[in-house]
Amino acid sequence: MGVPISQMWTVASYVLKQRFAGRKRYPLVLMLEPLFRCNLACAGCGKIQYPAHVLKRQLTVKECVDAVEECGTPMVSIPGGEPLLHPDIKEIVQALVARKKYIYLCTNALLLQEKLEAGTFKPSKYLTFSVHMDGQEENHDFAVCREGTYKKAVDGIRLAVKMGFRVTTNTTLFEGADPNSVREFFDEMMALGVEGMMISPGYAYDKAPDQSGFLKRKETNELFEMILSNRKKGWKFNQSPLFLEFLMGKRTYECTPWGMPAYNVFGWQKPCYLLQEGYADTFQELIDETDWANYGHESGNAKCANCMVHSGYEATAVDHTFSGFQGIWGNIKAIVFNRYANPGASKMLKAESAKPHGPMKHLVQLGLAQDIHRPAA
Repeated sequence: MGVPISQMWTVASYVLKQRFAGRKRYPLVLMLEPLFRCNLACAGCGKIQYPAHVLKRQLTVKECVDAVEECGTPMVSIPGGEPLLHPDIKEIVQALVARKKYIYLCTNALLLQEKLEAGTFKPSKYLTFSVHMDGQEENHDFAVCREGTYKKAVDGIRLAVKMGFRVTTNTTLFEGADPNSVREFFDEMMALGVEGMMISPGYAYDKAPDQSGFLKRKETNELFEMILSNRKKGWKFNQSPLFLEFLMGKRTYECTPWGMPAYNVFGWQKPCYLLQEGYADTFQELIDETDWANYGHESGNAKCANCMVHSGYEATAVDHTFSGFQGIWGNIKAIVFNRYANPGASKMLKAESAKPHGPMKHLVQLGLAQDIHRPAA
């Protein structure tokens, strides 16, 4: 597992405390968005589609700390936008580390090397750089709509690991992803020395410029079955092993939309990190006044129909782990017997190797692939 024992113990103690207290709805990770602006314009992300006056706004250090204390989670993910663009990101991180919160600072790493060389951050077991990496170089640069980002991110990862920082990767997969390439990407990330990897299918944000690349549930299960079966020994994932089994179609879970609540410049986002249906002034208001029956796959809500994203389902998997003997035993088996030998998945991988994927698939759809493969005169 790509998670330190001290962090696992902190999370386990927190979850058990909530269950013993009979608290039905409790948060696991706070998604703290201090700003929406970014130095990339990815086709699958809707964050930077806000008007200019919104992109100029940002949370203060006090607002960030107050949200963390109000929510009470042991872990805080700091996405964006690009958090390293925030002028007070150093102070935000220092304040949360002082409170012994486990922080995942999400970044595209374009500014990571610069910040590290400037001494902006100090290594701590409470601070992890979660670097956004959407596959091998060609696929990553295509996904983020800018060449050279993969190499820049790799340089940042190498430096962070060398300096003693905790580093993980965060990979979002879309329709057309090449499972063979993803598996090779895992090898590349492990060779860089990252602590663990996080993977998730993408969510169809309303504001995302490209609405054609989001996976349906059956497609998600088939893709992750190929990717995560027959695993190599050295792969480490910074996620609940039961959630990974859910992505592979081995488990059925319902969404826990309150498990990873989001706080940003507008307040507490209703109902979850992925949907934007208004805002609450306080976390308790979010919990008490949201009609949670309207969300999740079983609710029939069209916006939730194909969602299998970690922010909705990993909290379910973690809660299941501590629900009793079956959850604990299932988690132990998933950790010990983690190869998931599957001859059928191997056959599917071989078949997939002959198909166009990622950037090439888009070229095929545009009728341009024949020009790519035409031999030179």
